[in-house]
Amino acid sequence: MSVDVLTVSSKGQIVLPAEVRKSMSITTGDKLAVYASDDIIMLKAIRIPSAKEFEKKMDEARDWAASVGYKESDVNKIIKSVRKKKRK
Repeated sequence: MSVDVLTVSSKGQIVLPAEVRKSMSITTGDKLAVYASDDIIMLKAIRIPSAKEFEKKMDEARDWAASVGYKESDVNKIIKSVRKKKRK
């Protein structure tokens, strides 16, 4: 992992080094998510999967759910449980 020093412009903009953009296949118009915690800022490229990649991930999720004994009828109960925990 390399470290680059970036400068923030008067408009709050930064430029990602060409080497970083190239190595991560980031091109004009791509979207990045920004996470901030204390004095750390992290950028993550947002990638929309193809239909084939999405279906593969869904198959993996179904296989995992079956392996731990979840059924489709459990989904709403699990969602409500997670939402309840987040409100606390």
